[in-house]
Amino acid sequence: MLEVIGIANCNTIKKTKEWLSDQGISYSFRDVKKEPLSPNELAELVMRAGLDTLVNRRGRTWKMLGLDDKELSDNDLFEVLLERQTMIKRPVLRRGEAVMVGFDEDALKSFVEVEN
Repeated sequence: MLEVIGIANCNTIKKTKEWLSDQGISYSFRDVKKEPLSPNELAELVMRAGLDTLVNRRGRTWKMLGLDDKELSDNDLFEVLLERQTMIKRPVLRRGEAVMVGFDEDALKSFVEVEN
């Protein structure tokens, strides 16, 4: 089953869910504000997609925390991301061991074709 991970009020999440529904693709949605990822779940996403891919450096949370001016190790960045999961780039799509980050319609088509 395809899992969409993000926050409910995100426009990109809404667009992703609408696109999946229009394609007739079933999925589950996990709102990290209501059901945060565990340290192990986040570590697995980092392993599969990469920390730099998962961190939204252009978002409100990154800017609010003033992280542009800070030198963070990967461990420090992981801890910030674990604590502030709204800073995860959206959407994160997970299906088994496969992970896709961000909305790109062509990449999304390829990602879900493997499932169907």
